[in-house]
Amino acid sequence: MDGNEVRQSIVLKDLSKVFQKDDRTVRALEGFELQVSDGEFVCLLGPSGCGKTTVLRIIAGLEDKSGGEVLVHGREVTSAGPDRGMVFQEFALFPWRTVRKNIEFGLEIKGVPPEKRTEVSARLIDLVGLKGFENAHPGELSGGMKQRVGIARALANDPEVLLMDEPFGSLDAQTRNLLQKELLRIWSATKKTVLFVTHSVDEAVFLADRIVVMTARPGKVREIIDVGLPRPRDRTSAEFIAVRGKVLSELDEEFEKARAKELSPE
Repeated sequence: MDGNEVRQSIVLKDLSKVFQKDDRTVRALEGFELQVSDGEFVCLLGPSGCGKTTVLRIIAGLEDKSGGEVLVHGREVTSAGPDRGMVFQEFALFPWRTVRKNIEFGLEIKGVPPEKRTEVSARLIDLVGLKGFENAHPGELSGGMKQRVGIARALANDPEVLLMDEPFGSLDAQTRNLLQKELLRIWSATKKTVLFVTHSVDEAVFLADRIVVMTARPGKVREIIDVGLPRPRDRTSAEFIAVRGKVLSELDEEFEKARAKELSPE
């Protein structure tokens, strides 16, 4: 490979997904195409029900595609695997396990020796800022702390790609802003490829290298916006507001198209 060639972490070609719901056929995705480079931070944004989470679940191997091609580092995705880590909006922690034991869960399943598990979990607890809470249970943690555990657990298997499905959606605004900054710090330290689903335009502009704006269902790529702002980003700067306005404009047009389609007598 040429030294200047950018390696693609994720390649989606003509991706489609059809669900059968009772007697209805729902086309969630149609002709969805995207390439995400190694170490890139990409946000998916679009109207509710446009298939953002479905894209993530297909890449994770948690959902079967109906058509198209899904490659992670050149390998066809056919099932879940340790090369992809997933962080959900719901914390999905085991309440009976401590912070350390929750983080180590995937390593236990893989049969990693106890001393190695302890070494990995200690490093990740430090990375996500939970030192001193190793032996706490989820019921003793705030929402933000629980999501830090979720991020550490996803990183424990050292995945090539981190898939994040609205991980901060249920948090209050102050905690959400804090964790956005923390996530960028962790991303910078680990150099992981991140594909992040959000409903928040502000969050997408703050976090992403590129923002993928999706159409209403069936979801496909409407526009890819290069954020192009240096980090750390100032949410009050003219440049930030300009990018935010561009993304909102694309979304507004898509909402209008979706509404007109709903009102059409056809």
